[in-house]
Amino acid sequence: MANCLRHGALGLLLVAGGCTVGPDHVPPQDPWLERWSTPALEQVRGHGADLRQWWRVFADPTLDALIAEADAHNANVQVAGLRIAEARAQLAIVRTGRYPQLQQLRAQSLYLRQDQSGTPAARDSVFWQSSLGFDIAWEVDFWGRFSRAIESADAAYFASQANYADALVLLRAQVADSYFALRTVEARLDIARDNARRQARSLQITERLFRHGENDELDWQQARTQLLATEATIPEFEAQLNALRNLLCALLGRPPGPLAQLQAGHGQLPLPDLQVLQAVPAELLRRRPDIRAAEQAVAAQSALVGVAEADLYPQLSLLGSIGWSLVSASHLPDSFDIAAGPGLLWNPFDHGRRKNAVRVEDARLQQLITLYHQQVREAAREADDAASALVRALQSAAIRDQGAAAASRSLELASAQYREGFADFQRVLDAQQLLLQQQDGYLVSRGNAVGSLVALYKALGGGWQRQAPPIDAATRRQMQQRTDWGELLGEQEGNAR
Repeated sequence: MANCLRHGALGLLLVAGGCTVGPDHVPPQDPWLERWSTPALEQVRGHGADLRQWWRVFADPTLDALIAEADAHNANVQVAGLRIAEARAQLAIVRTGRYPQLQQLRAQSLYLRQDQSGTPAARDSVFWQSSLGFDIAWEVDFWGRFSRAIESADAAYFASQANYADALVLLRAQVADSYFALRTVEARLDIARDNARRQARSLQITERLFRHGENDELDWQQARTQLLATEATIPEFEAQLNALRNLLCALLGRPPGPLAQLQAGHGQLPLPDLQVLQAVPAELLRRRPDIRAAEQAVAAQSALVGVAEADLYPQLSLLGSIGWSLVSASHLPDSFDIAAGPGLLWNPFDHGRRKNAVRVEDARLQQLITLYHQQVREAAREADDAASALVRALQSAAIRDQGAAAASRSLELASAQYREGFADFQRVLDAQQLLLQQQDGYLVSRGNAVGSLVALYKALGGGWQRQAPPIDAATRRQMQQRTDWGELLGEQEGNAR
């Protein structure tokens, strides 16, 4: 900067060379991330899966089809793709700063009446004057104002690509999470109905015994109470199923309604493998699209500091003008004019307005740097939370599976003892209740394990790639029919650099 000031005057006089003011972008660094890992993440290290299409680890064709449909029709992804086109157009606008900023063609025709009443041959004259001219002005990018603006727009363009990739990450995780939540509710509903049938048989037995005077009314009413409590959960599960189906419809870009593809695989819930990661978590976090977008936002703002700082210095322009003037009056001559030369514009006395504008942009830059570091820490927290939840959910599922088997055997024994008169009906009721609790808890733990695995893949930025262009062919045709987009809607891949 000091070197620029020392040679600025000579550069202006010679109209040669220049220097770019403002800070050069330096990617934010988080040294702690270099060797970062946690015990939970180490537990899930192993053969792993391809993070680009992590959902295929479940080997579920229905899930694959749902994600493919969501990719094609989800509104948030479509808008993110259109924002790439918007950013490309904005970049094209800023790039015009490399060329003359003013290229203006002037044409006019005037009807004139000249009053000559004060002359000896007093006579008014009427004639037409036509003129044609071309003006050009080019501000020399001596301080790098336009270069920094292009740098900022370029970073914003790559940020839009990263935001598109992040929209894919979020969408695919939402679809998978909603899908497996639905499968979990389906399985829990089946368990509730199965236990209701078992409890209904017990109610029939107790009612028959009560009617024949072999038991008191207490056993019958207790059996009835337990059956009604179980039956009450069935409409609640059905309401959850409807809400989850509607959520999937929204993610797929459909109106609410049935999803025929869900009929296959009813209530089937996978049990995840613990070894799900191949790469080091620190490497995966750096590839997260939202982290890349945050870094590009820092780069864009860093360049805007340079744009604001360039306003502190004089603006040097090269000006040119060519004009023709044709007059119909014979006593007035036609004219042809050419003008060219440099121009200097500088307002040093603005009471600190431009200097404070630089400070504003610098404060915004520091905010984005701080937010970037916070976003990296938040990403690390999400990854560790998901890995820990996965490990604990799998442990819980294994224990609850054993508990469900024990509860099932306990119900068999209690029922046999009750039929033979060696135990009262309360033991049967307790065994039925424990069986329902253990079976339902097992399904909840399995659902939590699958949800935690999806959350882990999402936390590590998995599922960011898509081979199809961000704007589909039908949308491109519609936009091109409405507006001349030139080459800006070309079929580019939706992957950020």
